[in-house]
Amino acid sequence: MQMDLAAADRQLDADPEHARRLIGEALTQSKEALDELRALSRGFAPPILLDRGLVAALESLAARGAVPIRFHSSVPAGTELPQELERNAYFIVAEAVANAAKHASATQVDLTVALRRVPEADRTWLDLTVADDGRGGAAVEPGHGLANLRERVLGLGGALDITSPAGGPTVIAAHLP
Repeated sequence: MQMDLAAADRQLDADPEHARRLIGEALTQSKEALDELRALSRGFAPPILLDRGLVAALESLAARGAVPIRFHSSVPAGTELPQELERNAYFIVAEAVANAAKHASATQVDLTVALRRVPEADRTWLDLTVADDGRGGAAVEPGHGLANLRERVLGLGGALDITSPAGGPTVIAAHLP
C-alpha cells in the first residue's frame, strides 16, 4: 500500500489518471486490511481468560475500566466453563461496559456474574449483568453495539434483556446456557 501511494505521489503531476488508479488500489488494500484486522480482533481473547478463566478475566476488566466497576461473582471457585462460552461471555460484558463508558456518561458500573441451575430443564445458565448509572435511553439499532450483542447472545441459544429508560439506569442482562 505504501509503495502504491509513493508511486501515486510521484505520478500526481505527470500522469494524474495513473495516480488516481494507484490511489484507488491503495484504498482498496487499506479497506481489506482493516476488515481483516477487525475480523481477527473479534476472535482474540485476552491471555488471562485462557489462563485463569472467566471470573479472573472479568475481575481484570473491572480493575481497568474507564469508569469504576464494582464486580460481583457468585461462581464457585474452580468452576470450569466451556472455553467458547467463556470467550463469548467476556466479549459480551466488555461491549456492555464499553457502551456504558462511551454512550451513557456513566460514573459507576455494577458487573455481576452468576450460575443459575434450572433443574426441570436439567440446564445451568450463566447470567451476566452490567448495570450503569448513566443517562439511559439505550436502544437496539441494526448494525450497532446492542444489536450485535443481541445477535451474539441469541446465536449461543441465550437471551438478552435490556432495560434503559430515559434518565437511566441501563441494565443489560445476558443469559447463556
